[in-house]
Amino acid sequence: MSLRTATLLLLALGGALPGVAMAQPAAASPQAAIDAATRLARWQLQRMSDTSHISRAGGETGNPRAWEQAAFWVGMTALADHGAPPDIAAAILAMGRANQWQPGRLPFFADDHAITQSYLWAAKHGAGSEALQAVRRTFDKVLANPPRVTLAFVVPEKGGYGATECLKRWCWCDALFMAPPAMLELSRQTGDRRYRDYAIREIWATVNFLYDPAERLFYRDSRFFDRRDAKGRKMFWSRGNGWVVAGLALMIPKLTKGDPERRKLEALFVEMAGKVKAVQKPDGYWAPSLLAPEDSPPESSGTAFYTFGLAWGVKAGLLSRAEYEPAIRKGWSALQRAIQPDGRLGWVQQVSDRPEQVLATDTQYYGVGGFLLAAAAVADLKLD
Repeated sequence: MSLRTATLLLLALGGALPGVAMAQPAAASPQAAIDAATRLARWQLQRMSDTSHISRAGGETGNPRAWEQAAFWVGMTALADHGAPPDIAAAILAMGRANQWQPGRLPFFADDHAITQSYLWAAKHGAGSEALQAVRRTFDKVLANPPRVTLAFVVPEKGGYGATECLKRWCWCDALFMAPPAMLELSRQTGDRRYRDYAIREIWATVNFLYDPAERLFYRDSRFFDRRDAKGRKMFWSRGNGWVVAGLALMIPKLTKGDPERRKLEALFVEMAGKVKAVQKPDGYWAPSLLAPEDSPPESSGTAFYTFGLAWGVKAGLLSRAEYEPAIRKGWSALQRAIQPDGRLGWVQQVSDRPEQVLATDTQYYGVGGFLLAAAAVADLKLD
């Protein structure tokens, strides 16, 4: 192994080479966290239309209305709400206007709903009702024509992945981040309870189908129910469960405190949080396959979503600060170490539906979005 390779690996793992002084992670104070997030956000904003920095860019990567970029903008809204410079909020509004406030192409596909979360934020921060019109039309179409398909994830031989029937519902765990927070927020802004009721019904359908109560984790979709690794362990994908934890942290505040559905979602969140804390690696990262931590690379997207979720849970009074703060500190430190010399967030597993290998140079819009969410939540805790 070359010195350069060893150095990169040890940097990611938080170690040090003999005789080489290693920079200490930046402080976790509120301003330090927001400053770090702002630097990363500006780095990414310069590359929204150029996907050459993404090692596995696909057909939707450059689509400003698709989920990969949408998750970045969700993080941007959190950063804007936490004292970031005015250019952060201005960028969100400019993006929405450029998109003409349109959701993604497919009206029933949760991934194409994710961008509407930033539109709903914009409606309350200068864009007004114009930002809601297309969002409401899309969700009205869903309410008027609720899909009548099972949640079984069966990819047809003809048509491939995109023709999978259950994608009209929330049959993959990532969907719990993409669509429900938007529907719940639309219900809150319009006073129309139908959006809330539909979201709650579909959330619990997905939970009841994909959640493993014994492991307190989600299968990515039904194809993974019976899959095991070489050591016989169940396959629970880090980013997939990260989508769920972050999605719950986004959903729960959009329900009133007296709502029994909120209490049920809080109980689910607390149950998952305990398992998430238990499987964090000593270096602060979470492994791409949560139950297989040994010999795993760092992975920053799942780590970002978990750090966000746990920090939000402490701030919300759902998790004990004494019990969870060490995990949050380790996660935040790991995320800061993932920033590469050129300013990118590295160690982001590329688009997938299962655990895979990751490189230090791997980055993606959604990983940055997760970092921004984590920074905002860490700032709320006022860590020293």
